[in-house]
Amino acid sequence: MSDLKDEIIKEVKKFRQSVIDPIIESDDENEVFRMEIFSQLGELGFTGMTTQESYDGAGLGYTDFCYFLEELSKSSVPYAVTISVSSMVQSIIQKFGSDEQKSTFLPPMARGEEIGAFALSESGSGSDATNLKTTAALEGDNYILNGSKLWITSGGIAKTYLVMARTGENGPKGVSAFIVRDGDPGFEYGKAEKKMGWRTSPTRELLFKNCAIPKDRLLGHEGDGIKAAFSGLDAGRITIGAISVGLAQRALEESVKYSLSREQFGESIFNFQGLQFMMSDMEVETTCARLCVYEAAKLLDAGTPSTKLSSISKLKASDVAMKVSTDAVQVLGGVGYTKEYPTERLMRDAKVLQIVEGTNQIQKLVIARSIKSEYN
Repeated sequence: MSDLKDEIIKEVKKFRQSVIDPIIESDDENEVFRMEIFSQLGELGFTGMTTQESYDGAGLGYTDFCYFLEELSKSSVPYAVTISVSSMVQSIIQKFGSDEQKSTFLPPMARGEEIGAFALSESGSGSDATNLKTTAALEGDNYILNGSKLWITSGGIAKTYLVMARTGENGPKGVSAFIVRDGDPGFEYGKAEKKMGWRTSPTRELLFKNCAIPKDRLLGHEGDGIKAAFSGLDAGRITIGAISVGLAQRALEESVKYSLSREQFGESIFNFQGLQFMMSDMEVETTCARLCVYEAAKLLDAGTPSTKLSSISKLKASDVAMKVSTDAVQVLGGVGYTKEYPTERLMRDAKVLQIVEGTNQIQKLVIARSIKSEYN
């Protein structure tokens, strides 16, 4: 273990156990997001890890970011996802933004003072992202946005929204990216989703009703929207993979601790071969998922990203998170299904990991296309 990796994990573990663990069950029940927790993580340098130091980030790679996300998600997947998405917004602005856009919008997010949100999906364009209907028309010095976005992570609490809207023809070439700010005229929040999991992370609809934003908030050029949005996909899938691994690891740890302390028929239930085989499988799958995620992160940091491996890591890790958390509930039995132990929350939080950043069925399509290209 490198000194930096050891330092990251030690710092995050201390923080999550002392700050998050005591309140997360209550906050999950009451759907409470605490901005002070996000800000404290920012003060520790974790909310802009992959953003350049010149914009108040840490200037680190995705491997280090994954160490952080894996450890944090052992206590809270929603806070890990909030930071992951905000960091993705930073990476896209850093890549496509003007000097003024970068110096204006990146530092507050990197410092943890503000949250960034990514707005691509609509009611009729989830997996079919290029079919979006939200429009943006240039009128004088402003773009006028009309339409809506659905399932937006951090909707209502984020300050900077990266919004994809149609400025031209149908298809991907007609989509542009815009920086929209909380409080812009004509920008409102719709319903807050009532979710099975990720209950401490607000998910809201965004509404644009003749929303006027300055034309200098166009990111890059008209028509760059899908290119900008998709530029963050490889990294986003790797970070969701890391979060999935952290959830699976916590579920496994809860299973082992409980089975060592719980006695039936005069001995620890860990000694029962049926449970040993279950937990061995949980360990194997979690380890395999972790290896996939960190190999993909290593390639990304080396400047040779593998879209196929990024999709494999997201697919594998999120499936493992669902399976391992389900098995953890089984190991704990009746109490595993109650809120007395975190296993039921982990199981609920795991499900949507198979859906976000491209459903796992979409990942299989991406993987299949990669395989085809290798043989053609």
